[in-house]
Amino acid sequence: MQKTDIPFRFTELTDSFLANIELEQGLSKNTVQGYSHDLTQAAIFLTTLRIDSWKTVQSNHISLWISQLTLESYSTKSLSRKLSTLRMLAKHLIREGVRTDDFTELLTLPKLVKKLPNTLTINEITALLETPDLTTPHGLRDRSIMELFYSSGLRVSELCTLTLHSLNLDDSFLRVFGKGSKERILPIGNQALSALKNYLLDGRPKLLKKCTGSELFISQLGKPISRKTIWLILKNYANTLGITKTIKPHTLRHTFATHLLQNGADLRVIQEMLGHSDISTTEIYTAIDPTRLIDEHATYHPRKRQLQLNK
Repeated sequence: MQKTDIPFRFTELTDSFLANIELEQGLSKNTVQGYSHDLTQAAIFLTTLRIDSWKTVQSNHISLWISQLTLESYSTKSLSRKLSTLRMLAKHLIREGVRTDDFTELLTLPKLVKKLPNTLTINEITALLETPDLTTPHGLRDRSIMELFYSSGLRVSELCTLTLHSLNLDDSFLRVFGKGSKERILPIGNQALSALKNYLLDGRPKLLKKCTGSELFISQLGKPISRKTIWLILKNYANTLGITKTIKPHTLRHTFATHLLQNGADLRVIQEMLGHSDISTTEIYTAIDPTRLIDEHATYHPRKRQLQLNK
């Protein structure tokens, strides 16, 4: 069944919700498309139960849908995301006066098993950063991309959309618009700053084409570099070094956060730089370095300190 086969009363309310979150909350098109897919999938299932509108959906109907997805081997993470989408829709329908009750209120989200993020060691990241051939424009570009990932903890989508105007090289910082179009200011480390200046002086000018705009990182065709291209760049350099770990753009972001924590940075500061709205998202990095927690406890817990003073 295609989206066009879904009863109009479903699609009308779905489209209203999607327009609301895109325009008023400033969510990215990729995020909105993800919500659209989840709601379309749910609506298709609900029509098999002879339900033709979000106005008449009940929690037991959604439970049946989740049970069906579980049988189809959907991951806990996927199920959790789909339920979160429905919760957002339910709240929207109440705000708009379409419903007076929350049909997701009694539903329980499956517990997520948080996996520790894949990170690189100091030696691995150093070797990776030193791999590009700095005598070529592509090498200068690739080096500055990786340095900026590791220096500032950017998301790959944020790096791809950086423009020349995003940079303040004199004061060593950049402006980035993250999820929900939230702006944050990020420092640029000395090595990343040097790599960027070299790229802007000797790399980017040789990649320019008539079609090139103000995007900072561009492809061989002079167009904005894509996430897929960056992923391939990292994969090729990792293969060259014989690194067997799975390396993606997010790996460098995880490595950035982990190394900051290991060297004494405050978790709240790391949260701010990563652009996490909730500190619990950032706290996963503490699980990577348990000695950090032990040291913090020994330093700051009053009973521990009192014992040390009495010695």
